[in-house]
Amino acid sequence: MDRIAHPVGHPLFRDMTTTIFEKMSMRARELGAINLGQGFPDGPGPHEVLEAAADALLTKSNQYPPMAGLPELRSAIAAHYARHQGLDLIPEEVIVTSGATEALAASLMALVGPGDEVLVLAPLYDAYVPLIERAGGVAKVITLTPPEWRITEDALKAAASERTRLILLNNPTNPTAVVMRDGELALLARFCAARDLIAICDEVWEHVTFDGIGHRPLMAFPGMRERTVKIGSAGKIFSVTGWKVGWMCAAPALAALLGRAHQFLTFTTAPNLQWAVAEGLGKPAEWFAQMRADYQESRDRLAEGLEAAGYVVQPSAATWFLSIDLPASGIDMDDVTFCERIVEEAGVAAIPVSAFYPNGTVTSLVRLCFSKADGVIDAAVDRLARFRQSLLAESGTAR
Repeated sequence: MDRIAHPVGHPLFRDMTTTIFEKMSMRARELGAINLGQGFPDGPGPHEVLEAAADALLTKSNQYPPMAGLPELRSAIAAHYARHQGLDLIPEEVIVTSGATEALAASLMALVGPGDEVLVLAPLYDAYVPLIERAGGVAKVITLTPPEWRITEDALKAAASERTRLILLNNPTNPTAVVMRDGELALLARFCAARDLIAICDEVWEHVTFDGIGHRPLMAFPGMRERTVKIGSAGKIFSVTGWKVGWMCAAPALAALLGRAHQFLTFTTAPNLQWAVAEGLGKPAEWFAQMRADYQESRDRLAEGLEAAGYVVQPSAATWFLSIDLPASGIDMDDVTFCERIVEEAGVAAIPVSAFYPNGTVTSLVRLCFSKADGVIDAAVDRLARFRQSLLAESGTAR
């Protein structure tokens, strides 16, 4: 058989390496390490939601549901956001997708033209830049810095040009675990309105916030109702990441474009999961409050354990993650090296925060996932404590 003479495949994907999340999870499996790297809970998810999916599988249709999603789920999403965030969506402004990443892909394919610039805030979800570039756009990266991770008007103006068409942002933010402040959201709204930009808002962590901090959608700010794509995820809300049920919410003109892109990606999503999510979204506010409280307890357990072991952790106001500050913890090591050593020597997998910077920035922060059982968290803390003591002994500063 003749060999193909030219390189095969699109260079964007041909030259791409395996994501750090899959790489570290693979290492955890190979070494039998505790996986605090990839963000998924230990538990199966809420029993009543799982039961609704199982019942629908047996008693409802398993054929193609409508392309835009089951009417019952689209209605449930609109009603959910009316109750929890005061939005005035109608079902026709909601399109169900196979996960939030598909929603991101559909949004960018529908809205990005050749050469259009898209502003993104780093650290960021690693799918953003490849999706922007595959859609023909140019990612303009605005780098945020710890510990505040604040967005400034000067940074926005410096990154924007006459070719800027969109801004893509994640709030609450992974990996920084920050919930954007009202002042920052108001700034973004003014900036988008003044420059006629569309905002794609990845809000998958909207229900996973702590310490009484609430999520405010950018769509609710003045001037943003008609120029925002709001993306959500049932996987994050109900701790069932493998279900891959997400959605896009937008005003009718935008929703029509999003639907055209979605129809040629996954077209639709498993109907029994859609039925179950529709039922879950109707749960009372107390259910969501308890979910947050449970994860906050896990956050505190990991943070307190690490601090007792001598690590310094950054605040975590949202998501399933918190970060260790290596220099503040007395560790003279970059984040990549630290993660490689702890998975090998301590048996704990984590993620270097530099993986969330598309320009290869090396950082001194390491992200850990706390959506785990108490025993798993305690075992990981014990291993990391012993690892830190071994480093101090190496340097002659053990205590």
